Amino acid sequence: MVARLLAPSDYGVVGMATIYTGFLALVNEFGLGLAIVQGRNLDTDQIARLGGFAVLVGATFVTLSAALAGPVAAFFGEPAVRWIVVISSLAFLLTATQLVPRALLRRDLDFRRLAWADGAEAVVTTVSTLGFAVLGLRYWALVLGSLAGRATSTIVACASRPHRVAWPNRFATIAPTVTFGWHVVVASVAWYVYDNADFTVVGRVLGKAALGTYTVGWTIASIPVDRVTALVGSVTPAVFSAVQDDRPALQRYLRNLTEGLALITFPAAVGLAVVADEFVVVALGERWGAAVLPLRLLALSAALRSVSALLPQVIVSTGRAKRNMQLTLVASAILPCLFYLGTHWGTAGVAAAWALGHPVFVMPLFLVSALRLTGLSAWQYLRSLWPAFGATAVMTAVVLSLRWVTPGAWPVGARLSAHVLGGVLAYAAILYLAHRSRVQALWAQFRALRT
Repeated sequence: MVARLLAPSDYGVVGMATIYTGFLALVNEFGLGLAIVQGRNLDTDQIARLGGFAVLVGATFVTLSAALAGPVAAFFGEPAVRWIVVISSLAFLLTATQLVPRALLRRDLDFRRLAWADGAEAVVTTVSTLGFAVLGLRYWALVLGSLAGRATSTIVACASRPHRVAWPNRFATIAPTVTFGWHVVVASVAWYVYDNADFTVVGRVLGKAALGTYTVGWTIASIPVDRVTALVGSVTPAVFSAVQDDRPALQRYLRNLTEGLALITFPAAVGLAVVADEFVVVALGERWGAAVLPLRLLALSAALRSVSALLPQVIVSTGRAKRNMQLTLVASAILPCLFYLGTHWGTAGVAAAWALGHPVFVMPLFLVSALRLTGLSAWQYLRSLWPAFGATAVMTAVVLSLRWVTPGAWPVGARLSAHVLGGVLAYAAILYLAHRSRVQALWAQFRALRT
């Protein structure tokens, strides 16, 4: 709905600012949240000083952003980017304020309260963004909606798990935790470099209109990763940390979580790729036709990215933050080069760099390391992907067959509905006939975890 109210250039100008603000958001936390979750021997005073350190870092970045907003806008040649950066940077202080409460909730495995905070942020962001768009605020709808959501989650998190904040004196007592966090930060920065290098390259080389269509394609294609994997990812670091010294438990969690994620994200991502042309017309309108091919390629890439996100978590949660940092630095040196080469074929070429570069050059780095730490064999890991892969392959064949036989005279919405329904039924049938016992076992484990 928001995409219908806004223009591609609105998404493009916010995307330019987000390249900068998203980068600082990673550094803003300084890896302290994960350090608190992983370091289970921290006392109350140390946690309070870590919280004070986080707030100082957040306030510093708000000031820094105000100073650098002008140069960032000049880099992209868009004056509007300046004030977008200034206003968006207020989220840094909000994030720092809720860092300790959220980390403690994760360490306590109190995911219900975390869910309330995240859910409140999602609802407020969605409603606010849509409301501002209806009011005609253009790109400010995206900026102010996001800020309203972050303020809401900060209030909910601090109310759910209050903890005092202290001035970070006696730094030596928290230095090891800060060092661990520093390794996490460097890895996060390196990840951000290769995860957002495509936006930078597209915006700089192909322009804001191309960046707008690419951003929308990326956003839709990443729904399985952002809405499913990210949700699970808010839980798994604490779980992996709790069993970091128990290899059989690590193997079991990695194998079962990978299998469960794949069963949800593979059909969603691949199915979206198959019906991308119809989906774009129905959901966004014909003016977004340029987003179809990038969406297809990015959706295929999202299928593997949805399960590979667990691998760095295993590495960091077992205390190997430095190793994860080194692997991420290697990835950040490879993918941006591929993105730049891909611009010779437009936004589709950049998307193809994701679809080919990530599974070939990035995922194997983390997979080998995670398998060594857990003692899980490559064959066991691949077996966990088989139910989702096989059922998705059959689903894809069914949907392609339906596309071939569906009358072209049907309205595009009716064709899309028929193809989606056919794919859902085919996928469900394969799971029931060929993998019913495994799905039932995963469901039983899920219910056991809830209790």
